[in-house]
Amino acid sequence: MDAVLETRSLCKSFGALTVAQNIDFRLRPGERHALIGPNGAGKTTFVNMLMGALRPSSGRILLGGDDVTRAPQAQRVKRGLGRTFQINSLFRNLPVLDNVALAVAERRRIALRMWRAAGSYKEIIEESTQLLATLGLAGDLTTPIVDLPYGKQRLVEIAIALGLRPRVLLLDEPAAGVPSAEAERILQLLEKLPPEIAILIIEHDMDLVFRFARRITVLVQGEVLLEGTPQEVARDRRVHDVYLGEQHHG
Repeated sequence: MDAVLETRSLCKSFGALTVAQNIDFRLRPGERHALIGPNGAGKTTFVNMLMGALRPSSGRILLGGDDVTRAPQAQRVKRGLGRTFQINSLFRNLPVLDNVALAVAERRRIALRMWRAAGSYKEIIEESTQLLATLGLAGDLTTPIVDLPYGKQRLVEIAIALGLRPRVLLLDEPAAGVPSAEAERILQLLEKLPPEIAILIIEHDMDLVFRFARRITVLVQGEVLLEGTPQEVARDRRVHDVYLGEQHHG
């Protein structure tokens, strides 16, 4: 099956410091894939290159078979690449529904008019409400973001990304800073996301990774150490030495 997102020999250097080296990566339509690695492995650099926040030193990025290596971030989003961030960037004083409705309006190219009369755009409000209901937030529509528990804020961020109707969704540590009970709920809801969306999750919570992902890429010092199934990664001695052992022993 053709890849919906692919990198070929992707490299990034800052002067003499190489932080990504010859990364070949393929994400297939509907795939559940995880990117893991120790701190400083280059995961954030890699994702920033995928999104266009950083330009590679060399190599290519393909989205749906099209070369987007030099495309700006906004163009990649319009082509179907969505992302959540490790630290959320929501409009904290606005209600939950308004945050999502703005994303839906942006996709429909009427975002600037939303501020004038958001309630008049019935289809946008209905779509946003349905998205939030899918993520278990139907009872929080009018709640300001600032008053939501942090776990629910992460879910709002996912709803915003889904409001852009991505083909590929990059989830940057969706369970970061979330209590274990809320992390479990996030996992359950992630498992219910539309199956046609390819999802790449960047996460330190190995329980979440091994339960959610069908394939895992291990990044170490800017290079791919291993890609395989959760079972293959779990039994690989190199992964234990450089990462999983660190997770279990501090």
